[in-house]
Amino acid sequence: MASKALNLPNLLTYARIAAVPLVVICFFMEGRLHGSETARWWALGIFVIASLTDWLDGYLARAWQQTSTIGRMLDPIADKLLVAAALLLLAADGTIAGWSTWAAIVILCREILVSGLREYLAELKVSVPVTRLAKWKTATQMVAIGFLLAGPAGDLVMPYVTKTGITLLWVAALITLYTGYDYFRAGLRHIDV
Repeated sequence: MASKALNLPNLLTYARIAAVPLVVICFFMEGRLHGSETARWWALGIFVIASLTDWLDGYLARAWQQTSTIGRMLDPIADKLLVAAALLLLAADGTIAGWSTWAAIVILCREILVSGLREYLAELKVSVPVTRLAKWKTATQMVAIGFLLAGPAGDLVMPYVTKTGITLLWVAALITLYTGYDYFRAGLRHIDV
């Protein structure tokens, strides 16, 4: 049991969870919420490495036949923690503001609602598989958040980094709405009202 919990794919998932407070700390390095250029680059670096572990842990678990119950449980939690913390941080520091806040809200609400649906369906022994489009949704969210973490620091290096991040965030929100609807449509067949 302990060997499954400590296999490399699960260790990568644990590392992704541990990366969440590190990304947040980068924005508080000066004792207040402020994403200096250096802090933003550090946050982006940590976020990119953590995002890559999302793909790598699943790939290794399947390739090495090291899938585990704890891995299946923690992997989506780690993803949601990383995305939610980054979106809340970016909204708090003003990188995501105005109407774009709605894109972040759509993403966060869908993640919570689908998690609740999955938990309910798990009790009924019904599995709702992750679709290819849902994987693209996650990838789009991660890329959008990466651009937004670079934000103003990235704009100094290459124009429109923040605007590209906002655009991708809206694309992710639209895909999120569709995949959320898809999950609920599939799940509604099993819900007894």
